[in-house]
Amino acid sequence: MKKIFKVIFIFSLFLFSLNVKAQNKLISIDKLVNNTDPAWPLVQKWIASAKNKVEVLPVDSAMAKAVLHNSQITTYATLGSVIYNTGGIMVDNGWIRILGSGSEKLNRNIAEWNKGKTIKEYGDNVPYLLVADDAVGGFFAINYGGLGKDIKNVYYLEPNTLTWQPLGAGYGEFLVFCFDSDLSQFYKGLRWSNWNEFINNLDGTKTYSFRPYLWEKGTDIEKCTRKLVGIEEMYRFNIMKSKALNADKGIKNTDTKQ
Repeated sequence: MKKIFKVIFIFSLFLFSLNVKAQNKLISIDKLVNNTDPAWPLVQKWIASAKNKVEVLPVDSAMAKAVLHNSQITTYATLGSVIYNTGGIMVDNGWIRILGSGSEKLNRNIAEWNKGKTIKEYGDNVPYLLVADDAVGGFFAINYGGLGKDIKNVYYLEPNTLTWQPLGAGYGEFLVFCFDSDLSQFYKGLRWSNWNEFINNLDGTKTYSFRPYLWEKGTDIEKCTRKLVGIEEMYRFNIMKSKALNADKGIKNTDTKQ
């Protein structure tokens, strides 16, 4: 019996040491918070002058620190500043949901949302980082090599083609695009006539699914039936279908299973 307890004790120490090593490779929160030159004041200026409706969701400081630490992004960067200073950002009455550190209205944060999708554990190298999504099942991600050669540029997984399309912009430029661009033009063919009546109170964990599917030839969104589905379910389904539809095109679609 003593030998059994000894084996269990040694095994527990081994697991603990592995966990410590995993934690040690993460940069501390003190080094991630940049107090001398943070990006947040610049983002605030973009928000103040935004042409589209922008809602900054309230931030929980303790949660923000935890998410920033798990994301391993400094507040010197625009992405880190959004994580640290917002619970997320809703654009165009919530049509686009930009992820931050999580809030009641947008109950997801960047770190947890990516875990099990683009990374297995915090601190892992990421092929792309999911940073935003929309009401029709489209997903925005920063490319870190898994989507193309243009590192740190943002891509959009189009719900009507299920291919990752490069936007030719980094994360900061992506924010400006969300705040100032003509979104009706960008989403041409992906918004039905009275879409704005359905979006304002849309749960941040939900998105719309359409039948026929938007990627099917000749689909007219005005004639589609639609229902709300979980954003997690939509992401998994779109990635699976994207791989199947684009298998012969050599398009990368990395999805890390839990």
